[in-house]
Amino acid sequence: MSEKRDYYEVLGISREAGDDELKKAYRQCALKYHPDRNPGDKAAEEKFKEATEAYSVLSDREKRAAYDRFGHAGVGGAGFDFSGVGVGDILSHFQDMFADFFGGAGFGGFGGGRGGRQRQSRGQDVRVQAVITLKDAMTGGKHEVAIRGAAPCDTCGGSGAKKGTQPETCPQCRGSGQVTAQRGFIMFSTTCNRCRGSGSFVRTPCETCSGQGVVERQRRVLVNFPPGVDTGHRLRVPGQGMPGPGGTASGDLYVDVEVEADERFERHGDDLATRVSLTFSQAALGGSIEVELPDGSKVSADIAPGTQPGMVLPVRHHGMPRLDRSGRGDLHLVVAVEVPTKLSKRAKELVIALEEELQSSGARKASTR
Repeated sequence: MSEKRDYYEVLGISREAGDDELKKAYRQCALKYHPDRNPGDKAAEEKFKEATEAYSVLSDREKRAAYDRFGHAGVGGAGFDFSGVGVGDILSHFQDMFADFFGGAGFGGFGGGRGGRQRQSRGQDVRVQAVITLKDAMTGGKHEVAIRGAAPCDTCGGSGAKKGTQPETCPQCRGSGQVTAQRGFIMFSTTCNRCRGSGSFVRTPCETCSGQGVVERQRRVLVNFPPGVDTGHRLRVPGQGMPGPGGTASGDLYVDVEVEADERFERHGDDLATRVSLTFSQAALGGSIEVELPDGSKVSADIAPGTQPGMVLPVRHHGMPRLDRSGRGDLHLVVAVEVPTKLSKRAKELVIALEEELQSSGARKASTR
């Protein structure tokens, strides 16, 4: 493989060239070496590729800065290497760039005879926020999300045509959505003015939507929330966004999830934490307690004798379901010991007797070391 030429040399500009000079130089190269102007000329085709590769790097500030410092090695992973790539793919990939140069028109066979690809129209994506409870996040399931905006017209089924009729093929572009014109050696393609690129037109509009195919209304979409979903996660529902123009595909719905705070549990990633209150006897003697989780299920936890206030007792695998892998996080129980505010005469006597016993046995002293 031959060594690549300097990009500035390829376009015939200095390293200090500004954006306008860069665009002008590339436009001249593109016109001079374009395959439509040089049919069958492999040398011209390679120069066209070379100029397009150079412009793709130098027109990007970050890539240009990297190239100025390190040469071709600086953009080895970020630039474009067009060796072995077909011209049709290059023209399709840079369709927007060529449109900027030539007044909004396609360049060099876009949408037509050179095998270029016509960009598909589709509806806009919609983004909404959904607030769910910790219980919903733990169990997962389907919940309705309300969306207000354009929706397909029920009367015409989204076609825009009066009931009993159908949209007709546009006679101006013959259904392609684009019209072509030749200026010298160059073929230009533009969006059809008659059908606005849809390839069809409505002769008798639907009375409900006035031929638009969509109406403004609120609709509800059933969204599946996976178990373990958390605040900050975004769910995608394909095809539930805005309807596309002329009956084309609808956009997608994106749901930003927010899990509201829970009164009993704190969430830390896949783990849950909650406070449990023990009586003095439970903390001193140990035993077992039962904790109800956000989803209504219950889990037992063992309390060791001598459990102290503030201790955290882990209960493995009883936290939130993990989204990225199987299993669940852990449950952490933060211990609090209840101290009665009122004691009967008999209870006071027993507490005093217990205190005296602890002092005499050294248990109280040992516990405070």
